[in-house]
Amino acid sequence: MLYGILAAVHLLVSIILILVVLLQTGKGADLAGAFGGGGSQTAFGSRGAATVLSKLTTTAAVLFMLTSFSLAIISSRDTASVLDETDAAPIPVTTTTADPVPAEGSPSTTAPDNLPATPLPEIELPADTAPVEESTAPAASDSE
Repeated sequence: MLYGILAAVHLLVSIILILVVLLQTGKGADLAGAFGGGGSQTAFGSRGAATVLSKLTTTAAVLFMLTSFSLAIISSRDTASVLDETDAAPIPVTTTTADPVPAEGSPSTTAPDNLPATPLPEIELPADTAPVEESTAPAASDSE
């Protein structure tokens, strides 16, 4: 119950955080910021007054971190693992050789004798088709 409520709050806070961050403008959004102008006396630019969006961003970020840590702690208490629940016996591993040789008296690995023997059908070529012979002519070479 608590996990579900906390997950819903976490989802809501994350959506708010995304929206608030996307609504803000960057510090160097003007043309002077691209060339180093505007607040070049400080390391990160001039620090203006905190706006409502920046305060809302900070609050949403703190709530996001707190709900993330809370969800992680709650889910770590339930340490049931899928591997702990299995009662299956291990699967036996069998090894075979690459070319097995049947022992005397053991059944062979050929086709059974009770299968009907069906010959392959004869293929007739048209009368104007001559058999293809290999060429003995020397290959053309580029002797230029």
